[in-house]
Amino acid sequence: MLPTFVFIHGWGQAAQTWHAQMAYFGARHQVLAVDLPGHGGASDVPLEAWDQALLAKLPDEPVVLVGWSLGGMLALRLAATHAARLAGMVLLSTTPSFRLRSGWEHGCADEVFERFQESLEANAPRLLDRFFALMLQGDELDRKQFVGIVRTAVDRRRAASMAGLRCGLQLLDELDLRAVLPDISLPTLVLHGQADAVTPVGAAHDLAEQMPAATLNIMQAGHAPHLTQTDKFNQLLEEWCQNNISTLAR
Repeated sequence: MLPTFVFIHGWGQAAQTWHAQMAYFGARHQVLAVDLPGHGGASDVPLEAWDQALLAKLPDEPVVLVGWSLGGMLALRLAATHAARLAGMVLLSTTPSFRLRSGWEHGCADEVFERFQESLEANAPRLLDRFFALMLQGDELDRKQFVGIVRTAVDRRRAASMAGLRCGLQLLDELDLRAVLPDISLPTLVLHGQADAVTPVGAAHDLAEQMPAATLNIMQAGHAPHLTQTDKFNQLLEEWCQNNISTLAR
């Protein structure tokens, strides 16, 4: 029997983004989709308490963490500090460093990030709408498909708080996890869209090269394959878990 799948969303989103995975995997396995602090109705907590808030939501037994974008970065950090709580990890559209840094070319430039911060303070709802559209770039979606994804994947009833958005953006600004990658020996699936307009695909190649037990799969997709290519994403995730996790979890 596979361990519990715990799904962690990205910046500005909510647990609702995993609705298709909850339906698919929930019929076969134990599943849990968590809301990050200040997202999806979850309470705000100080930035330094985000890891503990996330750990408090995990079952006692080791889980498979499925982290998307910022959620994947937080999964990486937990893998480095609390490996015993994890049986495996799936990193979707994830990067060890969202920002450009010395020796790291797969990040966001200073001027782009600063404009993003300014837009958040000026008009957060508009920025979130624009950011969601950017995440779906790279997939050939018509207007009806795009609207359908927005309707089912965005939690309009419980918008992210400004404190949650600011904390998440601060994490994207500050986190640099490159140094811990060689020490993470958990079975890891690195899934990334070739046409990702948010986190360059080069970040996925680096993750797979640096992590000793990582498997890389590049999809012809943008930043949100779990939304735009749901069936393929679900099948890839299930097959990888059956081949890499099930025997370890028994």
